[in-house]
This record gives sequence, C-alpha cells and structure tokens, in this order.
Amino acid sequence: MNVNVHSIHFDADIKLVGFIKEKLAKLTQFHDSILSGDVFLRLERDGEKHENKVVEIRLAIPGNDLFAKRQGKSFEEAAINTVEALRSQVERTKERLRNAS
Repeated sequence: MNVNVHSIHFDADIKLVGFIKEKLAKLTQFHDSILSGDVFLRLERDGEKHENKVVEIRLAIPGNDLFAKRQGKSFEEAAINTVEALRSQVERTKERLRNAS
C-alpha cells in the first residue's frame, strides 16, 4: 500500500511519519486490496483546549474511499484513534463484499 503523509503548515518528524505508516500497514490484515492512503496532519487553533492535533486519513479501496478524522493531544493519539475508526469501516466494507458475492 502506498501511503502519502501531508503535514499542513509544519514539517512532520520522520518518527511520526514512520509510526503512522506502520499503523496503516496493519489495516491490510483486514482488507487485502487497499490501494493507497492519504494522511493529512494539521494543527488547529482551539484556544484553551490542548486537543489541537488533527489527523485525517483517506483510504482508496476498489469501489469507494474510506475516510476518518480524529483529534487528540498528540498526533500519535489522534493517529491511533483514526486508524481504529478506519479498521471498523474496512471490516464493514469487507463484510458487505462477502455478503454481496
């Protein structure tokens, strides 16, 4: 799976990019035909709150794309939550494919 990480208005650390790619690679266990993933890392201004790290991930799979967006206190936390949301979407999509055939 080809993964593109885009950090918006800042430069992402190599360790963070590697962490995200590693987490996304695990999704291939649930659906073997994931074509690619686009990851967007963004810092939001939220005043007093500290959960301003936003991770958006779009997975390209045959038929349609899956998308999830989560925010957290760190990019790692937000990435884990986003990948977990995508995992459930991938499992539902795979189940629908099994039932259709």
